Amino acid sequence: MQLRNSILKVLAYFDVFDYPVTCGEILFFLDQDIPESQLRTALHALAREGCLFKLDRFYSLRDEPRLAERRILGNEHAGELLPIANKISRFLFKFPFVRGIGISGSLSKNFADEQADIDYFIITDTNRLWIARSFMHFFKKLSYLAGRQHWYCMNYYVDEKALEIEEKNIYTAIELITLMPVCGNGGLTKFFDANNWAAGYLPHYMGRSRTAEGSWHSSFFKRFFERLLNNRMGDWLDDFLMRLTSSRWQKKEIKGALNIKGEKMSLKTGKHFSRPNPEMLQKKILSAYSHRLKEAGIGPIDPSSAS
Repeated sequence: MQLRNSILKVLAYFDVFDYPVTCGEILFFLDQDIPESQLRTALHALAREGCLFKLDRFYSLRDEPRLAERRILGNEHAGELLPIANKISRFLFKFPFVRGIGISGSLSKNFADEQADIDYFIITDTNRLWIARSFMHFFKKLSYLAGRQHWYCMNYYVDEKALEIEEKNIYTAIELITLMPVCGNGGLTKFFDANNWAAGYLPHYMGRSRTAEGSWHSSFFKRFFERLLNNRMGDWLDDFLMRLTSSRWQKKEIKGALNIKGEKMSLKTGKHFSRPNPEMLQKKILSAYSHRLKEAGIGPIDPSSAS
């Protein structure tokens, strides 16, 4: 029964995203460590019972072949976008005070639909997050001229003083275990080590790769501005840019501004972080996940899922 529930929990989570998963992926996201042979036996038994369905080489809670077709097309498109995302990540790493960059969002799970953005997780030097973010977002405004703004979604920043993710739940644990390291092994390794709590949800988190391939050197632009702003002027500027950005986003929230996808715009800010308000996306996903667990016959199993 425990293994049955563990399998259905994985399928229920990815069903929120209409995403059937392979046997290997189920094994990777399982909340217990078992041999693959044992998992395959359990999957066959659950399929016979009608608890899950095999679609091509994937497994799902729904007997809908279109889900497998959608996934295959999404995987193919992700294969086209990942080289672009890696190239852009290496470029973004050249900005001042950037210490680590990873690819996040759906692309980090090897999926991209036709409207997919390329999302980045960015680690900055301590007390220089807002200078780094401002440089990068000024550049992003230029990307609108080429119609490539969806390739530069730099929406989650932390600095090296706040590496531990505040919200701890199955959603953030999966985002952590699937984050793709690209640049900045020092910052990335510290980040993954600071979030070992994710292993409580996903035991394979401890074995995930914590470094990016290759080493990426600083640009002249990066070295120049880091030396220029490594002083009290830099402290003042970082504080000023934080207050300015926070004020602008508060006004957007009050007005109920929407992004190009029709979603309410919201940003949670602090001295050492800048990220989408977890009350928005996370709450929606965790609520849908809880609903699917009930449909699968599994009661409340994650006391922190509402965090």
